[in-house]
Amino acid sequence: MGSFTDIGVSAGINILSALGFLLAFAVLRIQPINDRVYFPKWYLKGTRSSPRNLGTVFSKFVNADMSTYIRFLNWMPAALKMPEPELIEHAGLDSAVYVRIYLLGLKIFVPIALLAFAVLVPVNWTSGTLENEKGINYDQIDKLSISNLGKGSKRFWAHIAMCYVFTFWTFFVLFHEYKVVTTMRLRFLANQNRRPDQYTVLVRNVPPDPDESVSEHVEHFFAVNHRDHYLSHQIVYNANHLSGLVEKKKGLQNWLIYYENKHAKNPTKKQTMKTGLWGLWGQRVDAIEYYKKEIEELCKQEDEERQKVITDPNSIMPAAFVSFKTRWGAAVCAQTQQTSNPTVWLTEWAPEPRDVFWANLAIPYVELSVRRLIIAVAFFFLTFFFMVPIAIVQSLANLDDIEKVLPFLKPIIERNSLKPVIQGFLPGIVLKIFLILLPTILMAMSKIEGHTSLSGLDRKTATKYYIFLFVNVFLGSVITGTAFQQLDKFIHQSANKIPEVVGESIPMKAAFFMTYIMVDGWAGIAAEVLRLKPLVIFHIKNAFLVRTEHDREQAMDPGSLDFYNSEPRLQLYFLLGLVYAVVTPMLLPFIIVFFSLAYVVFRHQIINVYTQQYESGAQFWPDVHMRLIIALIVSQILLLGLLSTQEAEKSTVALLPLPVLSIWFHYVCKGRFEPAFVKFPLQDAMVKDTLERANDPTLNLRDYLKGAYVHPVFQKNDIFELVAIDEEEKNPLVVTKRQSRMTTPGGSKFNSSSGTNEGEFSRIPPL
Repeated sequence: MGSFTDIGVSAGINILSALGFLLAFAVLRIQPINDRVYFPKWYLKGTRSSPRNLGTVFSKFVNADMSTYIRFLNWMPAALKMPEPELIEHAGLDSAVYVRIYLLGLKIFVPIALLAFAVLVPVNWTSGTLENEKGINYDQIDKLSISNLGKGSKRFWAHIAMCYVFTFWTFFVLFHEYKVVTTMRLRFLANQNRRPDQYTVLVRNVPPDPDESVSEHVEHFFAVNHRDHYLSHQIVYNANHLSGLVEKKKGLQNWLIYYENKHAKNPTKKQTMKTGLWGLWGQRVDAIEYYKKEIEELCKQEDEERQKVITDPNSIMPAAFVSFKTRWGAAVCAQTQQTSNPTVWLTEWAPEPRDVFWANLAIPYVELSVRRLIIAVAFFFLTFFFMVPIAIVQSLANLDDIEKVLPFLKPIIERNSLKPVIQGFLPGIVLKIFLILLPTILMAMSKIEGHTSLSGLDRKTATKYYIFLFVNVFLGSVITGTAFQQLDKFIHQSANKIPEVVGESIPMKAAFFMTYIMVDGWAGIAAEVLRLKPLVIFHIKNAFLVRTEHDREQAMDPGSLDFYNSEPRLQLYFLLGLVYAVVTPMLLPFIIVFFSLAYVVFRHQIINVYTQQYESGAQFWPDVHMRLIIALIVSQILLLGLLSTQEAEKSTVALLPLPVLSIWFHYVCKGRFEPAFVKFPLQDAMVKDTLERANDPTLNLRDYLKGAYVHPVFQKNDIFELVAIDEEEKNPLVVTKRQSRMTTPGGSKFNSSSGTNEGEFSRIPPL
């Protein structure tokens, strides 16, 4: 384990880094020129105006009010003042519940830390085993950990008792929090304003029909089987290539604006460019004329592709967004099986329109299983081969092993000025660098799997990232804890000895995880609030691309919570805290500092910066709860493995009920609370429908849902036009071109307002 000197050096470096980031943020945020970077959410809401519009030329760029510099930390109490109901109204339930995860960490670990320091630290410190043993190298931190207890010591009973106390306290906090979040979700859904997804179901794997198009088939099926509630539908098009053309045109338009701005500043100078890759070679041409011609040509290609998409039957996917007259009707359809064949007419709640990941709707449903199998195999190998850089990082934390394998480095390593830096700071920062690109890679893998919503992509990617961090950062760091010797021992052990080997290694890695928490959790969170990358990008765009206030708004990059990146990382801190609470309580203060700082920072960010990509109503909470239970069970199993190596077999038996109790507790919470996150109660749907009919009896739901689930590349081009329906006309038959079939009798009666005559949407002729 590392020495106090190593930990002190790492703490000094990271505390100074965190303070530097926070001071830089405190100064930069009050400068008028940076106002849109640090308060973009208020600009997008239209409740904040730029301070650059007032005052002298100098005050438009630099804040000359010295009193604001004295109050440079007032953003911290301001972030805590907004009440939670107002926070939900302002930022959404997803953001408010996400911040509660950090508060949950404080609720769990502050009492645990107080108990651990009051009971376990004195028990460990007064044991004196390490001092009495000859030939053992140890540090002061080891004397505060379970390593200071001798084999077969009766003092292990104190650790077992505290493990029970910590477990039941965690049960109490998790149950209460699950109950609170469930209540918040139900209240949020009950008070939520009208949204298209409340009435809409996504239908996939529509079976082919020789007599009808996909649109006619969908209309016929739902008009017959949901005759009193079906309203309309929107078929899904494969418009991925068209989307690529639209994005390419946006890029060319940005370059055109760039060169037009340069020309406006210096009209006498002709703006030229080379047409080759990145403008490094090729023919030199007039830049403005070149981009105008390119954009004009791309517009023609875009129009041709758009007409191809809406006229080519191969571009129509066997899927549709089906809307209903009531929330109750949508709930029944989304939560039931539609036919005796469970592989066709698959229904699920439609994501809200901004949550739809349109590119994956074009993936045939039959491909999904194959894609997910391929990604599962790829993820396994990615996780496995990442053990190599983890072993390299751990070698930096075990200098004695490096000296044995590479003796010529000993003179450098033994320098007093370098050794604390190498062992106390370098491993954490190197591991942080190795993990920078990983979330992006995992997100790309989730997209290949074919998930159809941004929220679903976030949750699936978060699961992959958590597994990766658990296997590599936690288990990998522990397994390679004493580098080559420990890894060799692990490889040659039988499977039933793995908990013992890992448990024995746990105390050795406490110092490494302390440095990692300081690098990622202290300095990393402080860097989050600084927003250095968005700051630089905004000023680059503002200098070269902005011509109007609308352009300036487009240049703002408020960002979002990036749930898939941040939630698994904080789950790692829960895991470390629960594992080391009994083994090395000295790690707990580092985790408490992280949760405290992160709670303030992220509360500030969701109030002033981040915008929501979607609103899922805290649908991610069951995943958060399950990962916390996994962390709790892992901590119990590893403590059991550790005690089994200390000749404490009799006391070890006392720990066996804990994993069983944890699994039982998980299923109790799952049965009690999880249905509220998976299904929408029919009673609540009926209540909302009844209130809506009473409060807004003239609502034209068809007009409200018109275009809600039209692909974004079509919405601005009036490709779709809703067919007018004569509500007075009564049509007793379902219009269909198919032959009479037993499963869908052609003579079923329904009100004409339940559907349309020839598909909900018609196409306008090509312009």
